Amino acid sequence: MQNREIFISTDIESDGPIPGPNSMLSLGAAAYLADKTLLGTFEVNLEFLSGASGDPDTMKWWAGRPEAWDACRKDLKAPAEAMKSYVEWVNKLDGTPVFVGYPATFDFMFVYWYIRKFGLESPFSFSALDIKSYSMAVLGTPFRGTTKKNMPRKWFEGLPKHTHVAVDDALEQGALFCNILAANKSGR
Repeated sequence: MQNREIFISTDIESDGPIPGPNSMLSLGAAAYLADKTLLGTFEVNLEFLSGASGDPDTMKWWAGRPEAWDACRKDLKAPAEAMKSYVEWVNKLDGTPVFVGYPATFDFMFVYWYIRKFGLESPFSFSALDIKSYSMAVLGTPFRGTTKKNMPRKWFEGLPKHTHVAVDDALEQGALFCNILAANKSGR
């Protein structure tokens, strides 16, 4: 791989707060260069993990989003097959992959757990870049005060809508991250 970094904005949807007892339902990713060039996308819906079950609070949340639920329950793949495809997609990109998430702690936890569970090597090692934390540093704000509603509106101009469909949300948060990168470089 070359030295250029490729920011792999990855979003997952799940039926609960932790991998293992709960399942990852879908995984979407968008590969961006720092200049916001979109190199490609990846999306897959996963079958439930054997022995896992949906968290009652999360399932109540899903009940209010039937379109997003339906979207993540189509064309299901076995988790091992889904993760192998994701890792292969990342590894084919011409650059050094950097996992980017909002919040990275949630999405990366599921992705890394699934990668290791199914005997694969993580193309990201065991690190991820959190958009909220990066925003905190750029804005000089306290972490708890660094929320989307307190971020500059120009960072959100032209972004796709947040739909809770993993690939849509990966595109949105990847574009947001690139906008923050540009603002930081320009000093604005």
